[in-house]
Amino acid sequence: MQNNWYRLDTAALIFPAITRRDWSNAFRVSACLKDEVDPALLQQAVDELRARFPSYYVTLHRGAFWYYLEQSRQPVRVRSDYAYPLTFMSSRELRRNCLRVLLYKNRVAAEFFHALTDGYGGSVYLCNLIARYLELKEGVSIPREGLIRDLGETPPEEELEDSFLKHAAEVAAGRKEASSYRLHGSREERGFKTLTTGVVETQALLDAAHRRGVTVTALLAAVMAESIIAMQNAERPRRRQRPVKITVPVDLRRLYGSRTLRNFSLVLNVGADPRYGDYTLEELCRSIYHQLCASATPQNMAGMIAANVQPQQLMPLRIAPVFVKNLVMDAVYRRSGESGGSLNISNLTSLPLPEAMCRRIERMEFIIGPQRSYPNNCSVLSFGGRTYINMIRNIRESELERRFFSRLVELGIAVEIECNRS
Repeated sequence: MQNNWYRLDTAALIFPAITRRDWSNAFRVSACLKDEVDPALLQQAVDELRARFPSYYVTLHRGAFWYYLEQSRQPVRVRSDYAYPLTFMSSRELRRNCLRVLLYKNRVAAEFFHALTDGYGGSVYLCNLIARYLELKEGVSIPREGLIRDLGETPPEEELEDSFLKHAAEVAAGRKEASSYRLHGSREERGFKTLTTGVVETQALLDAAHRRGVTVTALLAAVMAESIIAMQNAERPRRRQRPVKITVPVDLRRLYGSRTLRNFSLVLNVGADPRYGDYTLEELCRSIYHQLCASATPQNMAGMIAANVQPQQLMPLRIAPVFVKNLVMDAVYRRSGESGGSLNISNLTSLPLPEAMCRRIERMEFIIGPQRSYPNNCSVLSFGGRTYINMIRNIRESELERRFFSRLVELGIAVEIECNRS
């Protein structure tokens, strides 16, 4: 597919419409190598990936009826990673490039405007960038296995497709959902984001989850829900409380066998309603695990896909000018886009990489920014026997991190804490 422009995929349509002056939906994937990175060779690797991954080297434009992505006329320049993660992506920057490649000593980070792809697609790009850099720097040959692609091949059609259109059910699932409790606090000045990283042994986390018969994602969501319930208990009486639900993205590629590198994930809101009584951690673990298992089926997700696909196919919306679409999508997003969850936990688990790469990489991380209407978010990635739990916020208060990581320690999981502020 040699297009000079791309339609936004079904999930991406919402992002340009809801972006604000102080918020852009972006995420970061990064890798720390064992040796300091050569900027010139990294730039060469960035340039060489353009032909293989064309849908990442694009700019965002506003048409008469829809936003669209166009091949960038400017190269993606490697920049110094001088500030806090996920600084605001302005509309002016997005008209130049929707991808950033940032370098600090031995750390290489790629930041994506979410209209390009999701966490999986972003990790594929970063891993191939690191693979090509290592080949240039050390003269090694990285096997084309796991996430690593052949840079000489033409991008397959499947990597560039909108898989939502392919797997939507005929009947759409309902969107109605009770609003969740929201965390709140004092906003940081100038958009600063505090990043707190908890580093744990992956095996300790797996053991704690398996003892309770659940996955790591379910365990982390349960600990997070327990922490937020405790915060709500301290703030308001039970009769005035709201449900506490954790938003968990589901990678639909695993359900449908898709190879797309564009967005192909949907979220599930799972948790508990504290108005009905108290919950032990074990009860939260079992409940959240079964909620995820019951909801993340091909049939149920197809209905959720249809709920996103069908509205864009309605003739009145198709012919409406883009400013009208923006108003409609913004209203829908405010009503149902984030109202069902208290915060995200996005777990990329571990990335399948060749051993020739793994022994040259020190650590890898995944960071998603705060959402538009709630100030905290959490993202997780495991590499080299360690799991990196990144909690980001745009408020000053750190109570959630303190409660969450302290609870992991109580469960016998040692946590090393890192933070980008003193």
